Amino acid sequence: MAIKPRDMAKMIDHTNLNPTATVDDIKKLCAEANEHEFASVCIHPIYVPLAAKLLEDSSVKVCTVVGFPLGASTTEVKSYETRNAIKNGAQEIDMVMNIGAFKSGAYEIFKTDIKSVVDATKKSGVSSDIIVKVILETCFLKEEEIVKACEIIKDAGADFVKTSTGFGDYGARVEDVGIMRKTVGREVGVKASGGIKNFEQALEMLDAGANRIGASSGVTIVTDDEE
Repeated sequence: MAIKPRDMAKMIDHTNLNPTATVDDIKKLCAEANEHEFASVCIHPIYVPLAAKLLEDSSVKVCTVVGFPLGASTTEVKSYETRNAIKNGAQEIDMVMNIGAFKSGAYEIFKTDIKSVVDATKKSGVSSDIIVKVILETCFLKEEEIVKACEIIKDAGADFVKTSTGFGDYGARVEDVGIMRKTVGREVGVKASGGIKNFEQALEMLDAGANRIGASSGVTIVTDDEE
């Protein structure tokens, strides 16, 4: 049976990572997420306490970013950001990988960076089922680099690999999602994020292997068949 726009709601991280996002913007985002029953809201760390309060009686999870958007924070800072976010009510962490370390071939440093965030979620004392998604920023990577990064990320214990921050040269591409899914298999999730504006684009990502969509256009995606 063909998937319909509204069926996609539980796979969408309703996102506002705009630098100028206001309190009112986040309140609106949370209200929309609650109404449409999205998987989560993805927001800046400063708004985690607000979103956690607004969504405390909802099925919508609170997702925030770590090392965002460049991935160039130190490992210790990423670990602290993660613990702090969870303390404030975050249930999912989207961290940006250390792109520079990876491109330098410093794979142990790269893996340790990811594992520090994974470990921080387990040592938070809040919950053992915090989800960690690692953002590759695929626009900066060749095909073989996407494969290598995904292999290391999977080995480091992350729950998802994710295409993009939305701040790079381009966002999610069907071919990159396909490579990611083929590499990680079915044990790890694939999140397509960046430039997904409508249901048709989101469906293409799901067909390629994504099982989570990150978008600021979540409402548009799930109401695409409504007039």
